[in-house]
Amino acid sequence: MPFTRISLIKGKSPAYLRALSDSLHRALVETFDVPPTDRFQAIHQHEAEELVFDRHYLGGPRSDDFVLFAITAGKPRSAEVKQRFYARLVELLADAPGLRPQDVMVIVNTTAREDWSFANGEAWASVPV
Repeated sequence: MPFTRISLIKGKSPAYLRALSDSLHRALVETFDVPPTDRFQAIHQHEAEELVFDRHYLGGPRSDDFVLFAITAGKPRSAEVKQRFYARLVELLADAPGLRPQDVMVIVNTTAREDWSFANGEAWASVPV
């Protein structure tokens, strides 16, 4: 159960945003052991001065099309699974919406089951799955 915050500079079309969302979800389903119906994302568009990033730190050069995917996952994944996910994500984003791999940054954080409540005020750890 990942939840992803997608941050980018304001000004992209609804179709572009949908392509970001769809490509991310497809990569998660294909490589990150995420069910197709498990889709939770928040897209945050910022003014140019509100999204601060180094254009060359550990990659780049980054452009104004830079996108940050901050993923909170409910279970750990191996380094190999994460690497396959990163590679598949940039491949899909290159196809739609046409994002360069240099403009994609991903951060994955892992939490415990009791850190999630999906509904009804119940911790995920106490809900039968």
